[in-house]
Amino acid sequence: MEKNTFDPWAWGERTNSAQAVEAKNVTGTLYCSGQVAIDANGIPSSADMRSQLIQTIQNLEQLVNESGYDPKNIVRLNVYTTSVQDFFSTSMDIYSGFLTKYGIKQATTLLEVKGLFATLTVELEATVVK
Repeated sequence: MEKNTFDPWAWGERTNSAQAVEAKNVTGTLYCSGQVAIDANGIPSSADMRSQLIQTIQNLEQLVNESGYDPKNIVRLNVYTTSVQDFFSTSMDIYSGFLTKYGIKQATTLLEVKGLFATLTVELEATVVK
């Protein structure tokens, strides 16, 4: 698999993402449902957004790995949150750290939504290739 990113504007270098991602010679594509901070028993977290994001990332990593894919090959990662302001002020270092850990440069959309399931505050939806 060959992955190329495109970002024609200088400001894009500061966004922890790319404006476009091209994947060539792909042998598989994994479309992940939105992952949230739900434990193995199906109980949603009532913790703060930062703690929820940590668990959400762990759930996404487990899903991707157990599906036979590698998080480094995430080409699209959409973020849904109940507060963009809280996401940036309390959790951006966790999110950026996840991207850095795997060298992910992905197309992304960040959306503030009115609500998520139960007490959840953040959801990650990924597309991964190999």
